[in-house]
Amino acid sequence: QAQLMEYGGGSVQAGGSMSISCVGSGYNFATCGMAWYRQTPGKGRDRIISVAADGYIFYENIVKGRFTASRDNAKSTLYLQMNNLKPEDTGTYFCAAEVGDSCYANSHAVGRVGRWGRGTLVSVSS
Repeated sequence: QAQLMEYGGGSVQAGGSMSISCVGSGYNFATCGMAWYRQTPGKGRDRIISVAADGYIFYENIVKGRFTASRDNAKSTLYLQMNNLKPEDTGTYFCAAEVGDSCYANSHAVGRVGRWGRGTLVSVSS
């Protein structure tokens, strides 16, 4: 059964750093684009980083320069390093993956995702 599982998260003070990871299993991890999403209290779930199958990474402006994503296909793992964290970064972080034909549509972009991890909570205090 295909699944994604996040690891890491927790609490940190503003200005601090934290790393989280996401391990995929049960599917061909390397061929599918991945993404990090963040859901903040009272708001929806927004994509903050896209990590394409070919390694191309796109960062939304709100995290650009502070967050770094990467993927290790040999380990079926997606990583997120978060630096200079701010209280507004508080939220639940989800990894997500393309599924089915989306995995083969465009290796340089991340289309619609259909597989989600359970999420991990990151809390940044001021």
